[in-house]
Amino acid sequence: MGVRGLQGFVGSTCPHICTIVNIHELAERHRNKYPGCTPTIVVDAMCCLRYWYTAESWVCGGQWREYYCALRNFVAAFTSAGIKLIFFFDGMVEPGKRDEWVKRRLKNNREISKIFHYIKSKRDQPGRNMFFIPSGLAIFTRFALKTLGQETFCSLQEADYEVASYGLEHNCLGILGEDTDYLIYDTCPYFSIGDLCLESLQTIMLCREKLCESLGLRVADLPLLACLLGNDITPESMFESFRYKCLSSYASVKENAGKKGNIILAVSDYISKVLHLYQGEKKIEEMLPLGPNKALFYKGVTSYLLPGQKSPWLVQKPKGMITDKQMVSLNPESKQEVPMCIDPEFKQEVPVCTNPESMQEVPMCMDPEPNQEASMCTDPESKQEVPMCTDSESKPEVSQYTNPESKQKLPSGIDTEFNLEALMCTHPEFKQEDVMDMEPEIKQVTMVSESEILKVARMHHVHSESYLVYNILSSGEIECSNTLEDELDQALPSQAFIYRPVRQRVYALLLGDWKDGASTGPVVKEWFVYPGNSLKHPDLVRPLQMTVQGGTPSLEVLWLSQEPAVQAQRLDTLLACFNLSSSREELQAVESPLRALCCLLIYLFVQVDTLSLEDLHAFIAQALCLQGKSTSQLVHLQLDYINSRAVQLGSLLVRGLTTLVLVNSACGFPWTTSEFMPWNVFDGKLFHQKYLQSEKGYAVEVLLEQNRSWLTKFHNLKAVVCKACSKENRRIVGRTHWDSPYTGRQGRQGYSSYRTDSTHGHSGQSWRNQGSGGRQHERNHWRRY
Repeated sequence: MGVRGLQGFVGSTCPHICTIVNIHELAERHRNKYPGCTPTIVVDAMCCLRYWYTAESWVCGGQWREYYCALRNFVAAFTSAGIKLIFFFDGMVEPGKRDEWVKRRLKNNREISKIFHYIKSKRDQPGRNMFFIPSGLAIFTRFALKTLGQETFCSLQEADYEVASYGLEHNCLGILGEDTDYLIYDTCPYFSIGDLCLESLQTIMLCREKLCESLGLRVADLPLLACLLGNDITPESMFESFRYKCLSSYASVKENAGKKGNIILAVSDYISKVLHLYQGEKKIEEMLPLGPNKALFYKGVTSYLLPGQKSPWLVQKPKGMITDKQMVSLNPESKQEVPMCIDPEFKQEVPVCTNPESMQEVPMCMDPEPNQEASMCTDPESKQEVPMCTDSESKPEVSQYTNPESKQKLPSGIDTEFNLEALMCTHPEFKQEDVMDMEPEIKQVTMVSESEILKVARMHHVHSESYLVYNILSSGEIECSNTLEDELDQALPSQAFIYRPVRQRVYALLLGDWKDGASTGPVVKEWFVYPGNSLKHPDLVRPLQMTVQGGTPSLEVLWLSQEPAVQAQRLDTLLACFNLSSSREELQAVESPLRALCCLLIYLFVQVDTLSLEDLHAFIAQALCLQGKSTSQLVHLQLDYINSRAVQLGSLLVRGLTTLVLVNSACGFPWTTSEFMPWNVFDGKLFHQKYLQSEKGYAVEVLLEQNRSWLTKFHNLKAVVCKACSKENRRIVGRTHWDSPYTGRQGRQGYSSYRTDSTHGHSGQSWRNQGSGGRQHERNHWRRY
C-alpha cells in the first residue's frame, strides 16, 4: 500500500512531480549514454496484475488463454523497443507485515460477500468496480512469463525492496509499478503501470527530486517522512497525535491540499525547519515522541536503505566496523554511474548512490545462453563460484538439478540477514529484543538442516520454479490469499480444507520421518483464508504420513539424483500425495495435458461428496473443447447467466492446479509444468457454459459440440475418474439420485463431508473430527460445516 496519503497528495497537490515520458525515447538515451548496455526495466509484478488482466469475465475462474495473450503482447511491446524486462514477485510475507496482510484479507472477504450477493440476486457478473482478481493469478503469471522467456524472480523478503535494489545495482532504466514506496527508495526512476499506454510506451514518471523540492526536504529525509506518515511497517496510528501537532502549528495551510495533503506539508515542514536544526546534536528519539515504538520506527527507516546507503537520521556505527552483510556486498571494482531521475524537461541527473562499493544482493540477471564470460562471485554459504551478469546479454551455465525446465543456478549475493550492530553499539539503551524487533525477520530457525537441500529449494524459489516449498522448509509458515467462495453456501467446503490432506503429505515428505498423531514433531503454520477464519492465529497443521511403493524416497534422491529410475519414484510420490497410488496405471494411460487434470478430478470427487455426475461432465467437456478453441472464440463466448455454485467450482479447480504446482515441485518435477497450467486445461467461461448445459440435462454430445472425435476421449476420462473413485467407495451419481440413501459413501445430502486419508483410518470422517489441523482455542471457525 506504500506511504499513507502520498498517492493522493501527489495527484492533487503536486502534479508537477508527475511527468509524461516515452519509455522508448528514454531507452534510446540510455543506449547512447551506456553503449553496449541493454536498457532494462524492473517490474513489480504484483502491482501489475490488475493492469494485465483485461478479460471481461473474471468471476468464472479466469480467462487464462486471454490473459496469456495479454502478457505476451505486453512483453512484445518492450522487446520490440529493445527493452529488457525483469519481473519480481512477492515470495513471502514478512512477520512484521502479517497484521497488514490479515487486514487486507479480511477486507477482501467483505468484498467477496458482496460479489456473491450480487451474483445470486442478479444472476450476472458485477461491474469492474467490484473486480476481484481470479484465484492463483500471481502464481500462474510467474510461469506464464517464464514460458515467454522472461527473467522472473520470487523475493526472499519484501518484493519492493528487492525491486528497488535491483534497479539501483544494475543501472536500470526504471521501475514499473504502482507503489509510493518507490518514491521513497533512493533508486532508479519510477514509472506508473496504471498510466502506461502499451501501444506508444508512454506513461507517467514520478520524480522523487521534484517531490523533495516541493516539500523542502532532501532525498535522505524521505524514509523518515514515510515512517511519520505511516506505511506497512509503522502503523498510521503510531504518530497520529504528532502529525496533528505539526498541522496545528503549520502556518502555510493550503485550501486545495485537503486535510491529508496539509498533514504531509506540515510534517515535511517540521522535518526541514525543526529536525534539521538539531540534526547531529540530538538523537532522533530526543526530537520525536517514539516512546515504546522506538525499535519499530528504526526498523521502518532502515527498511528503505538499500545496500551501501546510510541515513543521516540513524546514528552510524564507528569507523572500521563492518557488518556481515556489508562484507558480502563489498565490490571495489563497481564504479558505474547510476542516474536516479532523468527528467526530459530539466535534463538533470541526480546520482542515487555515490558509494562505489555498493553491490545489490538480489538475483543477478541471467539469460539462457552465454555470449561471453561472466564474472564470478562467491556465494558466502555455498563457497562455490556462481556466475553473475556483467552485461545484459551474458548467460549462465545450466544447472544439473532434476527439473528439466530449470536453466539457472542459484544466484549469488542473496542474503536475507539484516545486521543491526550499529544500533547495539551506538545505542546501549537498546535491548536485544528491541533489535530483534527491528530486523526484517527473514531468517528464522529452519525446519530442516540439510544445507544442500535448502540451497536447491531456495534456488527454485528465487527463480519462480516452485511454489511454497522453500517457505515450508525455511520457516514452516505459508499463506494462501482469498478465493471466490460463498460463505453462505454450506454444500461446498472451502478449498483450504479440501486440499489440506495433500499439503499435509507434502509436509511429511519435506520435513522428514515422524508418526501420525505424534505430540511432537514439525508443525506448519497455515495462514489460509476461508469463511469463518478470523486470521487471529494461523492453523497449526501436522504432517500426514503417506504410503509410497518401495518406501518414501528422500529429498536427496527426488531432487538431486540423475538416475533414470528415479523419475518413476518421483511420479509415485506425487500420486501418493494425492492418495492415488492405486490409479497409477490408469493415469499413465491418459495423454498430456489432461493427465494432471484427471488426477485432480479424482482427488476432488473422492474428497467432496456433494460433487455430482453433472459436475464431472462439465469439467471434462470444457477441458476437451478447450483444445479446439482459439483465443478469439473464447473471448466472444457469451453466457446466459452466472451461477454462484459454478463460480465456486471454477475457483476450486484453479486452487487445485496451484496445489499441483506445490506437489510437483516437492516431488522433484515428475511432470512438466505445462501439464497443469490453466491456459492448457481450463477456461472459466467455457466451464461455466458446460456447467449450465450439464445442469439442464443436456446430452454429452451437446456438451462436446457434436465433435465425435472428443466423444471417445470423454468416456475414457470419465471411466478413469469413476473407476478410481469406486476404489475409494465413492460412487458418482447425478443430482436426480441425491434423494437415494445410498448416494456417495454414506448418503450425506447437502452437507460438505470429505475425508483426509482413506489409508490411515480417516475414511468417512468430516473435518470437524480431524485433529491434524486447526486451532484448539478457536473452534467456531468450523461452524460453516
